[in-house]
Amino acid sequence: MIVTREAIRFWRHGRVVEAAGFHPRTTLLDYLRLQERKLGTKEGCAEGDCGACTVALGRVRGGRVQYEPVNACILLLGQVDGAEVVAVEDLVADGDFHPVQAAMVSHHGSQCGFCTPGIVMSLFTLYHEGERPLTREAVNDVLAGNLCRCTGYRPIVDAALDACGGDPDDSFTQSSERTLEGLTSLADGQDVFVGGTDGFFAAPATEDSLAALYAQHPDATLVAGCTDVGLWITKGMAELEKIVWLGRVAGLDIIDDGTDALVIGATATHAQAYASLARIDADLGELMRRFGSAQVRASGTVGGNIANGSPIGDLAPALIALGAELELRRGESIRTIPLENFFIAYRRQDRLPGEYVRRIVLPKPKAHEVFRAYKVSKRFDEDISAVMGAFRLTLDGRRVASARIAFGGMAGIPKKASETEQALAGISLDEASSWGEALAAIGRDYQPLDDLRASSAYRATVARNLLFKALSETASGQTHATRIVGRRDALEAAE
Repeated sequence: MIVTREAIRFWRHGRVVEAAGFHPRTTLLDYLRLQERKLGTKEGCAEGDCGACTVALGRVRGGRVQYEPVNACILLLGQVDGAEVVAVEDLVADGDFHPVQAAMVSHHGSQCGFCTPGIVMSLFTLYHEGERPLTREAVNDVLAGNLCRCTGYRPIVDAALDACGGDPDDSFTQSSERTLEGLTSLADGQDVFVGGTDGFFAAPATEDSLAALYAQHPDATLVAGCTDVGLWITKGMAELEKIVWLGRVAGLDIIDDGTDALVIGATATHAQAYASLARIDADLGELMRRFGSAQVRASGTVGGNIANGSPIGDLAPALIALGAELELRRGESIRTIPLENFFIAYRRQDRLPGEYVRRIVLPKPKAHEVFRAYKVSKRFDEDISAVMGAFRLTLDGRRVASARIAFGGMAGIPKKASETEQALAGISLDEASSWGEALAAIGRDYQPLDDLRASSAYRATVARNLLFKALSETASGQTHATRIVGRRDALEAAE
């Protein structure tokens, strides 16, 4: 029998902190600023874009404490159960600046200072977890989720290169064994339930507990990374009274990288799944590198990106094109469906009351199959796609035997291009004149809407161009003439 705990527990300043009786919608930012009165962590956008609220969470992975950046403005307090919470005030040791802070000062990396605490915390995680040797490109990736409106990024990047290039040696490395012991002691395998039947924050420890709780409360909101639901709270002012966090469910974050298929558990984060997805195809790796920010990738999950049914989510079209299947569970019943069948209409999915996304099964492309994925957005980093196109072509020599094509941003759901797929069957890669019918079929598959991100005409034109690009690259085997960045030869060499 699993014991239920009525408080969350986390590691703070070298000791265990318990929190009980909090409202389920309480964010980590509100806790730090209103309860602890630690005001260094700022609120800027309140939607996880600007990075002013960045803090670090330490969790035990691979037998050590690993630090990741998160957006405290949209992370629920309950989600820090079992983790170490590190805010900017915690970096000073015995009156001395942390090496990252000292480098920011010496390189003049701050002006108004509002964004600086979040930048420092992002660099703190780079200091501990960044690959060595450290490159300017890697620093830029880490800082993509931190907006700085007045300093400019050159001195900040210089500070990062100065401070984060060597082995970490700070108060956190010196106390790492004690922290590891403390965090290990928090892993009690108990269910967490804070509140009452009318309003609660719950964190089941097993799938059986999750299935039973969700069957009892099908009106509850499931939260994995909270990168989407957090905005319901901060921007939509949603009155969510029942929240079930999936982050403690044992085994729900599985990543099984097999010979023929990749199985990804629903709560595996984008950061955790990145390496396995990148090994499937270089374009998929580049897509994930541009997926949100380091903070979003550390919190957001593969299953959450699917389950929210967003028409502009980047991952679903890519997985549909690859032929992914979705596994769902309700009570004791488990069923599997093609991923494209999960999406019915805008924000409507084939999911029964009390049923949740369990895992994604992704077949790997075979030797005679070609995959391409393209993200088109106004801003290169941390931006929502205007159009995202994914293509899997099955070849028979120099002919296309069959195709799977899906787009995001072109309809109310991530949607396959069925007529286009049919029109591609049998075309020759050596005869561009045979591609016309397939290019025209895009207009029959989609009637995209106008919105602030792009016009209908623009989306329709881009979608046709992306198909032409995929066919051209497949025919030539090269990307130097079709890409400015993300050329496949460079991506594959970097793997």
